[in-house]
Amino acid sequence: MTLAPILTTERLTLRMPVLADFGHHAAFHASDRSLWEGGPRDRAAAWRAWASDVALWPLKGYGPFGVEDRQTGEYLGEVGIFHAEEYPEPELGWMVVPQAEGRGIAFEAARAVMGWVRSRFGWDEITNIIDPGNVRSIALGLRLGGRIDSARPGIDPGDVVIVHDLRRLA
Repeated sequence: MTLAPILTTERLTLRMPVLADFGHHAAFHASDRSLWEGGPRDRAAAWRAWASDVALWPLKGYGPFGVEDRQTGEYLGEVGIFHAEEYPEPELGWMVVPQAEGRGIAFEAARAVMGWVRSRFGWDEITNIIDPGNVRSIALGLRLGGRIDSARPGIDPGDVVIVHDLRRLA
């Protein structure tokens, strides 16, 4: 069974999701913040989404990382590679808890995941697939160095697909 490696950055630890993370995931999906992720959703629907994402680790060798503050161990969110059946290809995605927003947590964690993907799998690129209304995530994808590719398929019509050239990380 493949488990997530532990990645560290200056401020963060990225690790295998644990059951205690689900409460944060369910709260996110119950809130209006999940609008761009198909929400709001009830707890049962949030469980199905979260459990299928975590199941990517043994099935595909990648998935979401739980993100913690290195100093305090506080849970800050989830960043990783998502690849549900309807996705055209693996996608780099993120979610942070409200108290972690605006602190560069998703940026720092996403950069660590991008480096891990490049060294672990040798992928030349990774995408973000973002609802066009989610301007904050689009801005983050571009800040991470990606470029919008309107020819790449998303999940839903109109999705913004941002492509990251991972070869630049080498």
